[in-house]
Amino acid sequence: MDTRQDDLRRDLDASLQARKELGPEYESELVDSFLARLDARLDARVERRVAERLGPAEAYGRPGYGPRRFGRRSATRLPIISLVLGIPLSAIAAESSGFWGLLVCWGGIVGVNVSSSLAERVQEQRGAAAPKSDWDR
Repeated sequence: MDTRQDDLRRDLDASLQARKELGPEYESELVDSFLARLDARLDARVERRVAERLGPAEAYGRPGYGPRRFGRRSATRLPIISLVLGIPLSAIAAESSGFWGLLVCWGGIVGVNVSSSLAERVQEQRGAAAPKSDWDR
């Protein structure tokens, strides 16, 4: 038997042992819990197989988009959008709160851009070390 079947067998054994200890009044909850775990594993497996066959872009229904798609194109979107939206936000902030409002407004815009950039870097680094399936965890 492979590891996946061993894990599934252990989960089923644990559910049966819990039923013996808790009694038949908890049987439906235990069965639902086991089936939910089984369903989650099957969903992850199906998604992984679809992504393997179709590739990341087609699996998500839009060309050029997929899981963990980071790079030059996605890294430039947020700063451009921030600059475009920063103009009216600056006007509103300066009108309502003066210099300090403007400072807070641009501090927030810079903070969002920096945190997004750091998140993309961390995700890129994790992408290489991520488990290939839910069974590898």
